[in-house]
Amino acid sequence: MAGNPVDPLQTLSAALAVPADSKEQAEILTTLRESLEAHPNPIPILCTTLIKTVSSAGDSLLKRWVLDLLHFAISRSNLSNEVRTQLASQSVETLAILLHDLNARTVKVSIQCLTTVYPLLFRSLTTNRTLRQQWDVLSQCKARILEFVWSPTVSTGVKVSAIKFMQRIIIVQTRGISDPRLQNKNDPNISNVPADHPFLPGPALEAEGMKLLESVITMLYTSQNPELLSAILHSWSNLVKQRPALVQLVVSSLSSWTPAALSGLPASSVKSVEKAVRILLIHISRGPHGSSFGAQINEALSLQATRMERASAEEKARKAAVAASATEATKKRPSSTPAEHPSEAKRMKVDIDIAGNASAAFLASFDFTTLPISLITDLIVANLQAFTEPALLELVQTYRQSRGLAPGPPVSGTPQPAHPTPEATPTPGPSVEPAVKHEPVDPLQMDIDEEEMEYEPDRLNKQLSGDETIAEEEIIPANLPEALTLDLVDSTLIGPNELTDVERNALMRGSVGRIWDGAEELKVDSVVPSQWPGSSPTDMWMLLIVRMVTRVAHLDGDQQPASEDEGDAETKVDFYSRQDNLRQTLCDYVMADFPSRLRLVTTWMNEEWYNDRIRMADDPHWRPNYELWLNQVVSTYQTVLEGKPEGKPDGKDKAFARFLLDLPSVPPDVLGLLRDLSVDPDKMHVGFTSLREFVLERPSLRAEALQVLLELTTHPDPVTRRAAINTVRRWVPGIEPMDSMIRDFALQILRRLQKRPSKEEAPKVIDEQADASDENMEDGQLPSEDLLQTPYLSEEIELPAQKAHVLQHVELLFALSVKIPEFLDEIFTAYGQMELTVQEAIQGLITALIKSLGSSNGKLLTLMRTCPPGSESLALRVLTIFTEHGRPSAQLVALVKGLISDRDLDARFLIPIIAEMDKPDILKYLPRIVSILNGQQEPKNLVRSVFSSVVTTPPQTFGSVSSNLPRVRQSELLTPAELMVLLHEAEKEIGLKSAIEAIGVCFSMTDVFRSEILAVVMQQIVDEPVLPVLFLRTVIQAVTTYRTLVGFVSTTLLSRLITKKIWQNPHLWEGFIRCAKVIAPASFGALLQLPKEQLRELVDKQPSLKSGLREYVTKRAGNKARVAGFLDIFGEDDDGPPVAPATPDVVTASVPA
Repeated sequence: MAGNPVDPLQTLSAALAVPADSKEQAEILTTLRESLEAHPNPIPILCTTLIKTVSSAGDSLLKRWVLDLLHFAISRSNLSNEVRTQLASQSVETLAILLHDLNARTVKVSIQCLTTVYPLLFRSLTTNRTLRQQWDVLSQCKARILEFVWSPTVSTGVKVSAIKFMQRIIIVQTRGISDPRLQNKNDPNISNVPADHPFLPGPALEAEGMKLLESVITMLYTSQNPELLSAILHSWSNLVKQRPALVQLVVSSLSSWTPAALSGLPASSVKSVEKAVRILLIHISRGPHGSSFGAQINEALSLQATRMERASAEEKARKAAVAASATEATKKRPSSTPAEHPSEAKRMKVDIDIAGNASAAFLASFDFTTLPISLITDLIVANLQAFTEPALLELVQTYRQSRGLAPGPPVSGTPQPAHPTPEATPTPGPSVEPAVKHEPVDPLQMDIDEEEMEYEPDRLNKQLSGDETIAEEEIIPANLPEALTLDLVDSTLIGPNELTDVERNALMRGSVGRIWDGAEELKVDSVVPSQWPGSSPTDMWMLLIVRMVTRVAHLDGDQQPASEDEGDAETKVDFYSRQDNLRQTLCDYVMADFPSRLRLVTTWMNEEWYNDRIRMADDPHWRPNYELWLNQVVSTYQTVLEGKPEGKPDGKDKAFARFLLDLPSVPPDVLGLLRDLSVDPDKMHVGFTSLREFVLERPSLRAEALQVLLELTTHPDPVTRRAAINTVRRWVPGIEPMDSMIRDFALQILRRLQKRPSKEEAPKVIDEQADASDENMEDGQLPSEDLLQTPYLSEEIELPAQKAHVLQHVELLFALSVKIPEFLDEIFTAYGQMELTVQEAIQGLITALIKSLGSSNGKLLTLMRTCPPGSESLALRVLTIFTEHGRPSAQLVALVKGLISDRDLDARFLIPIIAEMDKPDILKYLPRIVSILNGQQEPKNLVRSVFSSVVTTPPQTFGSVSSNLPRVRQSELLTPAELMVLLHEAEKEIGLKSAIEAIGVCFSMTDVFRSEILAVVMQQIVDEPVLPVLFLRTVIQAVTTYRTLVGFVSTTLLSRLITKKIWQNPHLWEGFIRCAKVIAPASFGALLQLPKEQLRELVDKQPSLKSGLREYVTKRAGNKARVAGFLDIFGEDDDGPPVAPATPDVVTASVPA
C-alpha cells in the first residue's frame, strides 16, 4: 500500500457512498488510513475539511476515523512543524467544542490532540502578537482539560489523558536549558516569551506551571489509582530530560514517596507502582543529570528494595495462611455416613483412598512457591523424619535407578549376623533397642562464612592436601575390625603418569564440561534458590573454572634455590606455556560474548590479582599474570570493537566500564587506553563512560582519571573536546573534590594565552625578579615552566593566533562561566595580558557565551562598568553583542554614558547606544564618534550607520529653497540639516580631516541629503557670525553635486558673503574665489559687488575669469565710468581660455584637502 497510494478523494467518496458504520465502510477507511500514513501530504486538506463537518454529528465510525487521523497528523506524522502548526491552528476551535462531547472516547482523543497542539501554538504565538483570539481559545481548552483532572466522575481513560496534557503544560510553562549550545529549537518553553508580549503573561504562566507541578506531586502522594500514578511517573522521564533544573525536585519527591496511600489495594497494583518509581529513579541516575544525585537515588533504591521485599514476604505469608486454612478445612471435613455399614477393614480402606485422593488432588494444584522458605524447610525435615532409615535409603536407591544413575554403596543401619536363619522375619519387640539417630541439620540455616570461602581458599587446599594434621582418632572408626588395620609405615605413593599436552587439554576440557553439567543439574534440581550472594550454581561454576586456571598448578621445584640448570629452565618454560594456553582459552571464551560473560572475566581478574599476591609472597621469582592478562583482555576488546559494523559499540553497552570499575588494581596503561578510546569518534562512548565512572566510584584513581578528562577538554577535535567538557562540567559547581580541580585546570589553561617573556628576554626577567616576592609578580608574566601543559597544546601559542587554537584553551572556561559567572572576572583580567591577535580571537569566540548570559546579567554589567585596564575592547565587544540584534536597554545606555564620562574610553562604545539617547546627548557625543574617521573603510561604514540611526529622513515634499524656511519639528532625532550644521560647527573638536570625511559621508547619503536640505544648511551657516573653515568647501561640493543650487549660491549666498567681508578670512576668501570660478559665469553678477581691490585680487588669482568678466561688463553697458573702471581691472587682452562651468572632476581636484 505504501508503494501504491490510493486517490484520497475517490477513496473517501467510496467510503461515504456505502452504508454508514458498515463493515465495508470500515475496510475502505482502513485502506485510506494506511495510504495516508505512508503519504501524509493530503492529510491537512482532508482534516480541515472533515473535522468541522463531523464535529457536530453524533458518534459514528467516520467521526472516530477523522479524529484519529487528526491525532496522527499532529502528533506522529512526519509532516513539517510548519504544516503541523497550521493544521493545529485551523482545528483548535473544533477541538475546543469536542471537549464537551458526550462520548468519552471523543473527549479522550481530543485531549490527546491538544496535548500536541498546545506546544505547537505556544511557540507560534510567542512570535505572533496579533492572534489574541487563538490564545483565548487555547486557554479555554486548558481550563476545561484541567477540570477533568480533578473531576471525580470522569472515566479513568479521560483522566489519564488529561494528566498527560497537564504534564505537557508543565514542560512548556517552565524554563528550558539556558546553555544556547544545548537548546532545542523544537522545545517551546516560557523563556521564548518576550517580556513585552501583549497577551502572553510570562511570569503568570511560569507560576501556573510550577503550581501544576506541585499539584502533580501532591497527586503522587495521595492518589489511590495505579493507572494515574503510572501516567505521572512515565511522563516525568521527559520532564527530567528537558528541564534539568527540576531534576532535584523530582528526585526528592520520588525518594520520599511511599505506598501509604495505596493501602488496601491488591499487592500486584502496589508492586506495579513501586516498579515504575524504581525504573524512573534508575533512569535518572543513568542520565546526564543523575550523577549529582547518585547518593540520594541509591539510598532511595535501597529503602525501596527493603520495602518491596517486606511486602513480598507478607503477601507470601498471607497466601500460605490461606493455603493452610484450606488444608485444615479439607482434613476436618466430616465424611458422609452411608446407609449400610460395611466391614471395618473395608471402611478403613475406602476412607484411606478417599483421603489420599483428596490430598493428592489438592497438593497437585497447590503452588508451593508461595510459602516462606522456613516453612518449606520444616516440611521437608518433618517428612524425612517420618521414614525409617532403611526405608529412606531404599527410596534413594530407587530414585537413582529411575534416573539411570549408578546405585550408591549399600549402607546398613545395624550389623548383619554371620549366619542368618532361613526364616528371618523382622518382628518388632520391646527388647530391640532403637538405633540412635542424629538430629537432622537444616542445610539452609548452617552458618557459612562466605568471606572464608571466597578469600581464604588456600586453607581449604592445605587441608585437602594433608598439610594440617588431623587426629587419627577422629578419622578411624572405633569399631573397625583389627583384620582391616593397614600398616602404612613403609608404603609409598606411586607418582601419576606423565600426560602429553593433548591429554592435558582433553583432561581440562572434560573437567570443565563436568563442572558445567553439574552446575546445570543444580539449576534444574534446586527447589529453593540460594540466599547467599556468590553461591549460585553459576557463581560456583565460574569460581571453580577460574581457580583451576589460576591456582591449581604448581611449578615443580618452587622451593629450590635460585640457581637452575638448563633442564629446570626448560621445565619452567613448558609450565608457563601450558598455563598461558589455558588462560588464552579462557580469554577467547570471555571475549566471544563480553557483555554476557562480564561476571566471569571480573572474577578471573580478581583471582589473578589475588593469586599473584600470595604466590609472590612465597616465591619472589613468580611471574605476575594479572597485568599481563588484563592487557590481553583490554587489547582483545579493542579488536572486538574494530570488528563490529562500522566499528561502533552499542551506546547502551556499559560492560567494559563496569569491568574496569571492578578491577582490584588499574595499571597506568589502562588509563592510556581509555584516552585512546575517547579520541576515537566511534569508541569515545566507552572511553568517556569508563573515565567518568573512575572519577565517581574509584577515589584512588580519581585524580588520574579526571586529569585525563581535563586534558581531553583541550583536544583539537571539536567532537572529542566537547564530549570531555560535557563530562566534567556536570561536577561544577558543588561536587568536591572534582569542582576545585576543574576550576584550577580551566584557569591555568587560560593563563597560557597571556603574554610571556621572549626567549631572549627570559633570563633577564628571571634575574630581575629573582629577589622579588611572589606577590609582586605581575599576572601574565609567569615563567614557562610554571604553566600547565597538556599533550594536545603546543608549548607556546603561535602568533598570529588562530581561532581554533585559542578555542582549545578557553572552551572549557566558557562552558563553566554559564554556571559560574565569577569566571568572567578571570577572563577580563587575563584578556588585558594577551597578544592582539589572541584578543581578536577571544572577541569572536565569546559571542555564544555572552548571548547565553543575556544583557540583564548583573555580573556582565558590573564587569563592563569596572573592566580592568586593557580589557576595554572586550567590553566593547560585549556591548556590540548585546545591541547587534536588538535595542539596548535603558540600563545599558546609562551604564555606557557613565563609563564615557568617568573613563577615557574609545568612541566606539557610543556607537551601539547613540540612537537611544535624547537629542542633547546626541549633539554632545556625536562629534566624538565622527572623530574615529581615519580614511579607512570600516570606520566610514560605522559612521554612516550612526548617521542613519540618528537622522530622520525628510519627506519627499520637503520645502523649497528659501531663506524663510520654517524650522523642523524638535524630536529625539536630528534632522539632516542639524547634522550637517553640527559637523561644521564642531570641525575643530572633530578635526578637519575627519570632518571633511564625515561631510563626504553625508553627501553619499543622497536619499537624505537632497538639494533642498543642503540649501537650508548653507542658509543657516551663512547667517552665523563666525563661518566654519569648511563652509566654502561644502558649498563647492553642493553645487558640484546638485547644479540646481548654482542659482541660489550665485544670487544669494555669494552676496551675503560679500556683505560679511569674506576677504578678511584668508581661508574662506580662498574658498570664495574657487567657488566663484566653479559656478562662473553665474557668479559674475555677485563678483562685481566686490570692492575694486578685492576684485583685482580675485582676477589676479584666477586670470581665467578676466575674459568672462570683461565680456559680462561690456554686455551690461551700464555706467561708462564704472565700466571703464572694471575694464581697467580686467585689462584689454587676455590670453587665458574662456571660462566654462567646472566639471565635478575638476572641482574635486581643486578642493583643498
